[in-house]
Amino acid sequence: MGELKLMKGNEAIAEAMIRAGVDGYFGYPITPQSEVIEYLTAEQPEKRTGMVVLQAESEVAAINMLYGGAATGKKVCTSSSSPGISLMQEGISYIAGAELPAVFVNVVRGGPGLGTIQPSQSDYFQSTKGGGHGDYRLIVLAPSSVQEMVDFVPLAFDLAFKYRNPALILSDGVIGQMMEKVELFDQMPRLTDEEIIEKYGDWATTGKPATRERNIITSLDLDSSKQEKHNHKLGEKYAKMTEEEVRCEEINCDDADYFLVAYGSSARICQKVVDLARTEGIKVGLIRPITLFPYPYKVIEKHVENGAKGFLSVEMSMGQMIEDVHLAVKGRAKVEFYGRVGGMIPNPEDVLDALKQKIIGG
Repeated sequence: MGELKLMKGNEAIAEAMIRAGVDGYFGYPITPQSEVIEYLTAEQPEKRTGMVVLQAESEVAAINMLYGGAATGKKVCTSSSSPGISLMQEGISYIAGAELPAVFVNVVRGGPGLGTIQPSQSDYFQSTKGGGHGDYRLIVLAPSSVQEMVDFVPLAFDLAFKYRNPALILSDGVIGQMMEKVELFDQMPRLTDEEIIEKYGDWATTGKPATRERNIITSLDLDSSKQEKHNHKLGEKYAKMTEEEVRCEEINCDDADYFLVAYGSSARICQKVVDLARTEGIKVGLIRPITLFPYPYKVIEKHVENGAKGFLSVEMSMGQMIEDVHLAVKGRAKVEFYGRVGGMIPNPEDVLDALKQKIIGG
């Protein structure tokens, strides 16, 4: 068993970055995730592992530092919250277009605009449908506990390097600020240039040896036919992710007639809703997408084919993930939405009432 600690979500993910052998963190403080950079600065990981921690002058600067670090094959990451992530979108598109591995964390707050510093899930579209310009996708992991904040850091890096694609850990202000007991994994080593090449290939700009041509990292190609070919290559990569990397948790789904679909902190609330419903004799299950891209369409389709009577998408937004639930259900069962916005958090009793009114009694 690893080291056990009681930690806030933001601090736990910062500690996980150190232990995952991250080479560099470049970020800028913004509520409700400022504790990430505060913890990293206080811990002085350069003395523990050699990890570089730098507060950039802005989120735009931070994402471009990430681009440079990723181009050298190093493990690099950043974190921010909704408006800060918006400022990074151009750089994220460049990183995806250049096929570089990088990890960033969004501890979502309410919007639009500057909005509120309270938690939200209203960045779902931005995270899963591209966010920036061009045809690209991110690997998106949605933790629902402080433990998963820790566990998803090495997982995100594994996926980012496997596919040479940026990976996003999509959290929110609830999980970022709450405290839970976590089991921390042992320190992982930072990789040398030689180990990077051996494990992931020699695409990185690690210096030109005599055995290969120079590496050029770019997302620019002025030849339209080449750019089209590159887009098709990216599309094939995203299709492979869809086939191989879907992650989803199903709770009390084997005998369920009705299903809640929720991720992150909303899924935690829905676990209580399942318990409340079942004490009343209502067979309710919970489908918790862990990867928001790739999305677990086939999991939902399976329950539709098995006779599901209805699905309620529960979100802290005006209704964004519900579009993917509709795509999975394809009109074969009832789909409705319940959500709270502006930093408000659903309570289990209200969700259960919505299920009864919109799905069961509707």
